Amino acid sequence: MRFNQRFPREIRYLLRNHARTFALTLAILPRSLREPLGVGYLLARASDTIADAGKISRERRVALLEQLLGNLESALSGGSPKGRWGWVPVMMPGELDESQAELITAVPRLINALEISPDSDELLKLWRLILEGQLFDLRRFPSDEPLNREELERYCFLVAGSVGECWTALIAKHSPCTLLRSEEEMKRLGCDYGKGLQLLNILRDRAEDRAMGRDYVEEGDLAELFELAEAWLRSGEKYLTGLRPGRLLMGTALPYDLALPTLWKMKQSPDAARVRISRRDVRSVVIRGAASLCLPRRMNPAS
Repeated sequence: MRFNQRFPREIRYLLRNHARTFALTLAILPRSLREPLGVGYLLARASDTIADAGKISRERRVALLEQLLGNLESALSGGSPKGRWGWVPVMMPGELDESQAELITAVPRLINALEISPDSDELLKLWRLILEGQLFDLRRFPSDEPLNREELERYCFLVAGSVGECWTALIAKHSPCTLLRSEEEMKRLGCDYGKGLQLLNILRDRAEDRAMGRDYVEEGDLAELFELAEAWLRSGEKYLTGLRPGRLLMGTALPYDLALPTLWKMKQSPDAARVRISRRDVRSVVIRGAASLCLPRRMNPAS
């Protein structure tokens, strides 16, 4: 049974309920990438749901995710045949709300759906890295001690830089003519791009995170970290110049086009409450990007 025919209705439903913003990005992408990426996102969201489940003790959350990591590593090493591994955490009544429980209950079916995709190895490896980042976060916090630079960069790589590398590998696999630079250079640029987006989120949400015992950055290092985030995002700008016009470029550029004005606002008002860009600005970004889809098909190999 082809992947596109297996669970399309359930995947669409879960994306609408648990990944509305990402679902918009998926709609831009070539059809062959939509469902595997959607399933991969939902699986990472499921493990993140457990990591953030405040009604479950931190020790049990760590144990649940460690069990998942062990299952993942066994599957990737060939120790567990496809279709015969999974992760079905036993939850106690009241530990998850209805929406969270809905996503966790769907995990076995999502894993089965991913395993019949030709992109399963790439996306399972990505999920393993993201899971390592989620476990690091759980083990490291709560703490009054901020992350040092090495910890911060490693964390940004695990949960976001790894996405840039995987994304590049999938483009090279599905639409190699879209890449205007070498795959290795694009992986490096994509990794920095992802790290820049994650660092921006950390800097934007630092007051809320600190209130929950997650002190990722020193306030005295803000100016330096703003510059680091901008440098990583500029790698994202170079990444975009390495893609031909079309759906892949538009989908890849959307986070950058939203991140840069957010960073500029934060640098101008570092002590302000959580910075957001307006809906009008978001619409403007989407409309500008959509122009690339109107080019002739010979100029849009991934469209």
